[in-house]
Amino acid sequence: MSAEGRVAKFHAPEILFGFGALPEAATAAMGLGARRPLVVTDPWLELTPWPGTVVDELTSRGAEPVVWSDVRPNPRASQILEGAQTYHSSGCDVIVAVGGGSVIDAAKGVALVVSNGGHVLEYEGVDRVRLPLPPVVAVPTTAGSGADVSQFCVVNDSDRLTKVTIVSRSLVPDVTVIDPGTHATVPEDVRAATAVDVLSHGVEAYFSRAAGPLTDSHALRSVELCARSLDRFGLGGSNGGGHGRDRLESMALASLEAGMAFSNAVLGAVHAMSHPVGGRYDASHGQINGILLSHVVRHNGAVMDPDRMADLARAAGVAVGSRAGQVTDRVADRFRDLAESVGIPTGLTHLGVRGEDIPTLAAHALRDLCMATNPRPVTLEDVERLYREAS
Repeated sequence: MSAEGRVAKFHAPEILFGFGALPEAATAAMGLGARRPLVVTDPWLELTPWPGTVVDELTSRGAEPVVWSDVRPNPRASQILEGAQTYHSSGCDVIVAVGGGSVIDAAKGVALVVSNGGHVLEYEGVDRVRLPLPPVVAVPTTAGSGADVSQFCVVNDSDRLTKVTIVSRSLVPDVTVIDPGTHATVPEDVRAATAVDVLSHGVEAYFSRAAGPLTDSHALRSVELCARSLDRFGLGGSNGGGHGRDRLESMALASLEAGMAFSNAVLGAVHAMSHPVGGRYDASHGQINGILLSHVVRHNGAVMDPDRMADLARAAGVAVGSRAGQVTDRVADRFRDLAESVGIPTGLTHLGVRGEDIPTLAAHALRDLCMATNPRPVTLEDVERLYREAS
C-alpha cells in the first residue's frame, strides 16, 4: 500500500508485443515522422536477420535509413558521441534501436546528446535532461535489460572505471516493439545472464523504497515468470524449453514486466554494486547481478515486511511455511541456486574482481543513485562486506 498523501506515477512507452511484431518497428518509426532514421545496432546483430529486416521495411516505406553499428557491450561515452556525430552528419530525424540493453542505452545516449548537446556524462543523475529528445523506437533482441521501457540510460565512464546512470522520463522510448522470435538467436550463456538480470530487476523493484501498488504487481509477476523459466533452462537448455516459443514469450514478458517495475520504482544495492564492477572489469551485467543478488537479499531481508517477503517467496516458488524468520534465507538460497543452475559464476573473483579493488568499488557503489532506493541503509563498511561475501 502507498503511504498516505503519496501520489504514484507510472511511465511506459507504447508497447507492441508478439511473434512477428518486428516489421511494426518501421511502421512506428514512420508514424513518428521518420524520413532518414538512424538504425542503431551492433556488429554481432548485423549477422542476424533482425536489423536488416527493419532497414528493408523502412526502405520499402520510402525512408532512407542510416545504420550505425559501432556499439560494444557496456557502451562507452566516446561511442555515444560518435553516434551523435553520425546522426547530425547524416541528417537523421528518428532513432530505431535494434539490439540488447547496450544498443538501446547507446541509442538513448545518442538521442540525449543530439538534442541537449554537450557530453553524455554531464547528464549523470536524475532529471538533468532539459530539452525533448528525437523520437526513439526500441526493438529489444534479448529478454534482459528492460532498457526498452525504462527511464534509465547506463553508460561506461572509461576514465573513472565505473558505469554512470542517467534517469529522466524523456529517456523512455516512444515505442517498444517486442518480438520474442528475435530472442532465439541469442547464445545460451547470454540468454542465461540476461534472464538472471530480469530476476534481479523484479526483486530490486519490489524491495525498493519507491515501490508501490503500480509497480508491485509487475515486479512479482516478473519474478514468477523468470523463476519458472530459469527452472526449465536449468533442466537442460533447449531440451528444457530453452528455444521453445512458450519460453521465449515467457521471458520476453518477464523482461517487460520487470522493466516497467524498475523504471518506476528504481532499483537498489545489487545494481549500485554491479555498476562499478561492470565499469572496471567490463564483465557481464547479468552475471554480476546473479552473484550479488542472494547476498543483498539477505542484507535487506532484515527490514522487509514479513508479508511482503512471503509474497516474494511465493512468486519465486518458495514454500513459506509457518516459520517466517527463515523465509529470507530460503528466498536468498532460491535465487543463488537459480543463478548457479544456469551457469552463473559462484563468486566475483571468477569475473576478475580483486580484493585490493574492493574499497574503490565500494566507494563508487555508495555514490550510485540506485543505492538511494535500497530498503536498508548501507555504510561503506556494509558494501565492502557484501563485496567480500560475494567474492
